[in-house]
Amino acid sequence: MNYVVINGSPRKKNTWKMVKQAELNLKGNFEEIQLIKERIPLCNGCFKCIMEGEDECPHFDKIKPIMDKIRAADGIIIASPVYAMNVTALLKNFFDHTAYLYHRPEFFTKKALVVVSTAGAGQKDVAKYIDETLRHWGINKVYKITYACGGKDSIDEDNINKISKKFASDVESGKLHSPKFGDVLFYNVWRAMALSKDPIEADRKYWTETDLVNHDFAPEVKLNIVKKSFSKIMFFIFKKVMK
Repeated sequence: MNYVVINGSPRKKNTWKMVKQAELNLKGNFEEIQLIKERIPLCNGCFKCIMEGEDECPHFDKIKPIMDKIRAADGIIIASPVYAMNVTALLKNFFDHTAYLYHRPEFFTKKALVVVSTAGAGQKDVAKYIDETLRHWGINKVYKITYACGGKDSIDEDNINKISKKFASDVESGKLHSPKFGDVLFYNVWRAMALSKDPIEADRKYWTETDLVNHDFAPEVKLNIVKKSFSKIMFFIFKKVMK
């Protein structure tokens, strides 16, 4: 198995210790990306990645190598300490550069492990934010490890081992999980937008060239009859609304 690790912390303290403990339970190769060393310029909100395509981002040369490593990985690990009740600026800036994935999700067969530490509070909310971001990327399943160290130089090895073993087993199984209803809903929002009267050209091109526009969800991921019906109804409604 191949894993890519994206460390949003500018330091290698408790959060990084948690990552390294988790790695002990994963069999394979690790590509570790320290965002502090990537020196990604601040996202300037130009909307080019969304409106014209991600290759038009002025920082594409910085972002593409990271995205290619994610595409090549079987599992993704994203780590961040809590800074001012949110992710670090390093990780938020990276996420901002992937805003186009909200319109054009692609990682439907990937699974992720989120690792968050805090000296005080906010760890569950921060992990939830990362989870939501990854689900908009299309990520199939997200596991979360959170820990409040109380300002001490410590980690919860037992919990890390428990969750990381579940993550490893899931990645190795190759099994794909049924998406949540919210994920199906957003899938159909962007699918319908790609067929609207005046679509974003980058969206139209992606959804038609991948043929996702003709599927109730990513074809690798199976939907039960309820979710398949839900998808068809949502797509029908959104197409009517967006005409």
